[in-house]
Amino acid sequence: MTYDSFATDARRTPAAAVTGRLQNIDALRGFVMVLMLLDHLRETWFTHLAVTDPYDARLALPAMGFARFAVSFCAPIFVGLTGLGVYLFSVNHTVQETTSYLLKRGLLLIAFEILFLSPLYWGIVPQPTFWLQVIWCIGICMIALAALMRLPRPVLIGVGLALVCLHNLLDPIHLTQGDPFFPLWALLHQRDTILLPFGFVAKTTYPILPWLGVISLGFGIGPWFRPEVDPATRQRRLLILGFGMIAAFVVLRLLNVYGDKPWHPVQGDALRTAVSFISMTKYPPSLQFLLPTLGSGALLLVLFERIKESKLIAALAVFGGAPMFFYLFHLAVLRILYHSALAIFGPNHGTNFVLENYNWVFVWYMAMIVPLYIPTAWFARLKRRRRDIAWLKYF
Repeated sequence: MTYDSFATDARRTPAAAVTGRLQNIDALRGFVMVLMLLDHLRETWFTHLAVTDPYDARLALPAMGFARFAVSFCAPIFVGLTGLGVYLFSVNHTVQETTSYLLKRGLLLIAFEILFLSPLYWGIVPQPTFWLQVIWCIGICMIALAALMRLPRPVLIGVGLALVCLHNLLDPIHLTQGDPFFPLWALLHQRDTILLPFGFVAKTTYPILPWLGVISLGFGIGPWFRPEVDPATRQRRLLILGFGMIAAFVVLRLLNVYGDKPWHPVQGDALRTAVSFISMTKYPPSLQFLLPTLGSGALLLVLFERIKESKLIAALAVFGGAPMFFYLFHLAVLRILYHSALAIFGPNHGTNFVLENYNWVFVWYMAMIVPLYIPTAWFARLKRRRRDIAWLKYF
């Protein structure tokens, strides 16, 4: 158990119940962090084949299409678990304490994105760019949740559902540089580039409107994880939710009329047709993108709670116990490895060093999991041991 706010629960609830209820959350968070590594390895070593959004199954490698679908689970599940974690924090803290935590954590995440993560890529991109990606997005959503959590729970869930289910109605609205409110719209719903002073630019990779809906829904299901809720009841609710979302995705995908750009069968190629069917828009995440990813997250919570005694769950929970440390650390390691390879071997594709065969991405993936686990496990133990150090809880 790694959440500081769960100490009270641990004192009043049987240890087995607390472990099963909370370790599955850490394990799922760890699962998506480990899965995320695969995508970041592709972005490091295989940049010469661009990944379109949605993925173009007619032209690109099917293996990359399936891999992209696998890593698509990362951001939705992580943002949803962030909302759930905030609810569980609020159970044992006042509204003022929870608000303070959200504001501090949100501002810290924004600072990480702008001051640490974006500069990692300077010198690779043609001009200094602030990448407003998932960490920035979660930070903004946490700040907004500080206000939204004060709403009655049915209203909050309604707001979350409206943002997730209806934001695609806004897709036809497209603003350009110079239009009034263009920067605001690019931050809210339109993936674009904002010109900044002194030659800097900001790329709004993660427009926040649908993600704000996801974090709100994560907060909304929080009561299912209270200690007094019977595990069988919680699991039944999660199973209904998960299978229901996946079924809704299949229906919407077959209808092909709302919730994403239309997909098209690839004549005479069943494999590429399958890739086309599961290739949805991530930036911003479409309704069809969020349904199977969040639905699968609900099912994985049930699975991980039921197999909580396995060594795999314990290992995944280590990654999930120090997610911010793992995120910052593995990206820094990947940048160091990339620049080392570039310095040693020189560029082999334009000005970049790339791996010509995508299979090498999987080789790197398998080779790096254990080396990244060791420092992450050390930091997770440090968090548990040194609860007197307040800043550690933000990692």
